[in-house]
Amino acid sequence: MPDPQSFHMPPDEFRRWGHAVVDWIAEYQQRVEALPVLSPVQPGQVRAALPPHPPPRGEPFDAILADVERLILPGITHWQSPNFFAFFPANTSGPSILGEMLSAGLGVQGMLWATSPACTELETHVLDWLADMLGLPAGFRSSGPGGGVIQDTASSAALCALLAARERATRFRSNEYGCDGTLVAYASTQTHSSVEKAVKIAGLGRRNLRLIEVDDRFALRPDALERQIHQDRQAGLTPCFVCATVGTTSSNALDPLPEIGQVCRAQRLWLHVDAAMAGPAALCPEFRHIHRGLEFADSYACNPHKWMFTNFDCDCF
Repeated sequence: MPDPQSFHMPPDEFRRWGHAVVDWIAEYQQRVEALPVLSPVQPGQVRAALPPHPPPRGEPFDAILADVERLILPGITHWQSPNFFAFFPANTSGPSILGEMLSAGLGVQGMLWATSPACTELETHVLDWLADMLGLPAGFRSSGPGGGVIQDTASSAALCALLAARERATRFRSNEYGCDGTLVAYASTQTHSSVEKAVKIAGLGRRNLRLIEVDDRFALRPDALERQIHQDRQAGLTPCFVCATVGTTSSNALDPLPEIGQVCRAQRLWLHVDAAMAGPAALCPEFRHIHRGLEFADSYACNPHKWMFTNFDCDCF
């Protein structure tokens, strides 16, 4: 019988190769600017270079690192390159990478307080810190009716917010019996496509998502929103959810939160603010105006993995 210990990396070997991985990452960060931002490989090229079947035995770690350099690195689009200008900023950092290593090393599950108390309490506390740093209303702190939780992306946050809005509008009946096709959600024509995905997943359906027209600055028009809500109510539908955006993907447009918030409060609708793109700018007090009107919001999300030197993926909801 083989020694069971032979299947595990001993601490000394882990320490040795851990140093090697950190050295490789540090060297990669030094040379990333010289690498082509967009990968030059053709579709299927990386897979064709890999063994067609799983290896019967593990390889030495130096061979794995060599494969990363030879096979994987040419197929990488280098989001951390200073020459990368697509999609959104993705600026990880040394402290973030080391923090992720610590998290991976602990390997805890934070699904409940009991499964790792420090995990739950640290998450709650740091999100309270972030609420203070961004100047969010006190209701978003865990000391009140709110509090934060880390999602993977703003797409997940939008879905969670929509599910909460759905249950509030139906007094939790939709959890028991499903949606009846009358619930309606609202967003602008510039809102991220994740809201459309959310209405499909949550059972509202694509036809019950209203894309509201925007002004000449690509911001949602509150008058058009209010008019559409009245039309839907007259048609026997139940408006339940509005998504306003602080920093749209296409143009970084800012929806007018105070006016949208007043409409939502008057119409008793859940207001979710998607600040995934621009929200972290409010770390600077001179940009706090982008959150004016946030006191009307029921939920809020921003992405530290865009502007805050934090590894993808990290959404604060």
